[in-house]
Amino acid sequence: MISYLLFIATIGGIYGLLALSLNLIWGGTGMVNLGLAGFFAVGAYASALLTTAGHAAIPVGWLLALTAGGLAGLVVTLATTRLREDYLAIVTLGFAEAVRLIANNEIWLTRGSDGISGIPSPWKRELGGDFNGVYFVIVLAVLLLVFWLMRRIDRSPYGRTLRAIREDAQVAQVAGKPVLRFKTEAFVLSAAIAGLAGALYAHFTSYIAPDLFLPLITVYIFLSVASGGTGRPAGALLGAYLVMALLESSRFLVEVIPAVTAVQRAALKEMLIALALILVLRLKPSGVLPERIPAAPRPVSGGSS
Repeated sequence: MISYLLFIATIGGIYGLLALSLNLIWGGTGMVNLGLAGFFAVGAYASALLTTAGHAAIPVGWLLALTAGGLAGLVVTLATTRLREDYLAIVTLGFAEAVRLIANNEIWLTRGSDGISGIPSPWKRELGGDFNGVYFVIVLAVLLLVFWLMRRIDRSPYGRTLRAIREDAQVAQVAGKPVLRFKTEAFVLSAAIAGLAGALYAHFTSYIAPDLFLPLITVYIFLSVASGGTGRPAGALLGAYLVMALLESSRFLVEVIPAVTAVQRAALKEMLIALALILVLRLKPSGVLPERIPAAPRPVSGGSS
């Protein structure tokens, strides 16, 4: 039971990283990224390939995942930042599907639908049954570091500029802010965090395949940010664990319903999750932890001589 709870907490922490990643660009700059699963997959495959085929150390794989996610974000954002919100969402969704199809068809590189197995995990053989606990501590440390960074950005002049772009990009540009540069930087950082989350996932499960990176992951993360509180790092983190709790608890609830097939149980599970999230958003439209915009520091007035 303890091992199972640690497993769920670790996956929740990885979802928390994805939620912080999405909150930076959606809650921060108002850019809708429906390709989050694609950046997640890029990081996972980059680290998995480097540590299995390249026999590199795991931290090197994590660093490559961070870099690969950021570079993928740079390519996507340079092609999409001038698009309107709806077109941006379509292009990023297309990017995620392109990544999944490449992973499914380029067998020489990704082993196709068979996936990559035997991905090394830190000290898994030596730790045995204690592995889940140790890896949870690793994920928690990374999560807290990223959360601290997001909080620093949120409370800084940089974060206030991002929110100004979210509210009205034209006004921010008239005020002299380089809107395109800010959007690009935010998107690249967000994609890099998603890539790192993918690497942590790959080395935790020791197996990845294209079917693990379906658009449903992006939907879950959007629900996490929306239910937790858009624009607030703490809300995104809380929302990720809330959605994870709903996913797991609904699995047990549908098992006790009699005379229901496996397909019907899967459908009921999704219905219960949807109903719970509708209730949360109905009762808390701004999320459980709504955004609190910190006041700008007051200028120090000089005394008259």
